[in-house]
Amino acid sequence: MQKRIDESIVHKEHYDEIRNILENEPYAQFLGMKLTEFGPGTATAVLVPTDNMLNSHNTVHGAVLFSLADYVFAVASNSFGKTAVGVTTTMNFMSSGFPGETIMAVAREEKRNHRLAWYNIEIRNEKELLATMQGMVYRKNEYFISIE
Repeated sequence: MQKRIDESIVHKEHYDEIRNILENEPYAQFLGMKLTEFGPGTATAVLVPTDNMLNSHNTVHGAVLFSLADYVFAVASNSFGKTAVGVTTTMNFMSSGFPGETIMAVAREEKRNHRLAWYNIEIRNEKELLATMQGMVYRKNEYFISIE
């Protein structure tokens, strides 16, 4: 029988390496997302939308809000150094975001087992809740860091 790895220890011992990999995700960098908090099963990131991120109503495009939510979902679910890939997400849009305001997304792990994990994500501006996302990941056997 294979011994299970204590993932909280992996997160703690490899924190800098894991954070560096996830913080420098190319698409998040391209959009200007900044990882501000990172913990076991949690992540917070901010984005200040620019004019090229707007839809035809001059509000932040839903795809930008989705991208920010998806980024913290990915960071939180990969925070233990084990490769996790999205299986499903559900996005709910409630209010509009505007260019120049700081938009923050927070992901929180609700449940995790050996193969699956579930997350809740909230996207807010400084005044109100803009959107929510619920997501599930499949957790592969492989780690994207060396745990030897």
